[in-house]
Amino acid sequence: MLVKVFGSAVYGVEALTITIEVDLAQGTTGYFIVGLPDNAVKESIERILSAIKNTGYDRPRTKVVVNMAPADIKKAGSAYDLPIAIGMLAATGQVQTEELGKYIIMGELSLDGTVQPIKGALPIAIQARTEKYKGLILPKENAREAGMVNNLDVYGVENIAEVIAFFNGTGTLTKTVVNTREEFFENQAAFEIDFSDVKGQENVKRALEIAAAGGHNAILIGPPGAGKTMLAKRLPTILPPLSLHEALETTKIHSVAGKLAINTSLIAQRPFRSPHHTISDAALVGGGGIPQPGEISLAHNGVLFLDELPEFKRSALEVMRQPMEERKVSISRAKVSIEFPASFMLIASMNPCPCGYFNHPEKECTCAPLMVQKYLNKISGPLLDRIDLHVEVTPVPFSELSSTRTSEPSQQIRDRVLKARDLQAKRFEGQTGIYCNAQMSSKQLKEICVINAVGQNLLKTAMDRLNLSARAYDRILKVSRTIADLADSPDIRPEHLAEAIQYRSLDREGWAG
Repeated sequence: MLVKVFGSAVYGVEALTITIEVDLAQGTTGYFIVGLPDNAVKESIERILSAIKNTGYDRPRTKVVVNMAPADIKKAGSAYDLPIAIGMLAATGQVQTEELGKYIIMGELSLDGTVQPIKGALPIAIQARTEKYKGLILPKENAREAGMVNNLDVYGVENIAEVIAFFNGTGTLTKTVVNTREEFFENQAAFEIDFSDVKGQENVKRALEIAAAGGHNAILIGPPGAGKTMLAKRLPTILPPLSLHEALETTKIHSVAGKLAINTSLIAQRPFRSPHHTISDAALVGGGGIPQPGEISLAHNGVLFLDELPEFKRSALEVMRQPMEERKVSISRAKVSIEFPASFMLIASMNPCPCGYFNHPEKECTCAPLMVQKYLNKISGPLLDRIDLHVEVTPVPFSELSSTRTSEPSQQIRDRVLKARDLQAKRFEGQTGIYCNAQMSSKQLKEICVINAVGQNLLKTAMDRLNLSARAYDRILKVSRTIADLADSPDIRPEHLAEAIQYRSLDREGWAG
């Protein structure tokens, strides 16, 4: 008897429906899986047979052939256990087949029949709805994630016996209902940290406010213990809240990577990713036999924080250059090419030298000038050009630390950021893929960032003295446009340009690497 069951495979951030055909044939007992299965799929036979036996059903006693179509696409992972098991039971007459073709079924099986969580539940649910399937059956831990998709019946199950009873009509499954909008808006502002926790550092807060308002990249340079990491972690609290579209896009990426917490629905806050400096190139930008998203994609619509930037492998940093410009990353393999979104804000931090005290107001640096230069040279010029704001972080004096004065809370800073972003939204209305000043093209830069004769002279002097590149010139104009937006000024004035120029610390003589 031939039976067809439907599952799904995830490639990139999209899903593809897989038809699983189970056929009982004449011959001695044997189990064969064809259709480019990987080792995890081939090994599933032993898990499936044990789960069937331990649930009280009979395993097939004849030759069983399982075909996974399309046969030219590699099938990876253990999430096909449940549909293959249901197909085997249906082929042997132990499961009714009338309703099988109306559902996508996915789940990994334990030996006792328990269903384990899978990756990519959200894109699978979206594809199931697109192809007009009646419902989706998957592990209970993934049900809330998939339940965000409307016009699709989503059932979370704990073991295979529940699925068998559902198709045989001897049991029912509870449909998962998620009020996506209500939960999303409830959790948007539930931050555990706040800029009011930070004492002093007003100049750094101002720089991060500018970065948030225009979507600019920034690097914080200062001695150990000055508060670089503390400040960077609070940046998401002043960024504009995620839109529902952005939240869905972000959740899909985290779902595919298996990074969503159990029973999570929609990601409501902008992601903040902070990989360790030992990270490999592939882990940072994405990769693998079947490409998976890397840290730059997991930071999509949020912040990628690289602490101790010079300690990262140079090759890992250099592969970020193209994604930072194009806001996406393409990963090509012999048989597949996948594109992941990677629109993130890069916030980096570093010590000014190996000992950390170069240019310190009180402590003396023990590094030789050549060592300082060598340390700064670990960061390439092209990468620094792509960082709009170079911010010097100085130690907080005791008088500031012991002060009882309350610092400005994140909400007040966020209100100013939102006003600036509203101006940018109107400015770029009708422009596809451009939402903030940092994303402006060269053509738009000429039209929008017009400066007067005084500003031209100021910028020319800065270019000559700092020996800035053409890309740095563009960055200064973009940052000055953001500063003007925060000041609610229609024009870029010389003082806006002057403030933007001062955020090029690493271009100055004595800093340049």
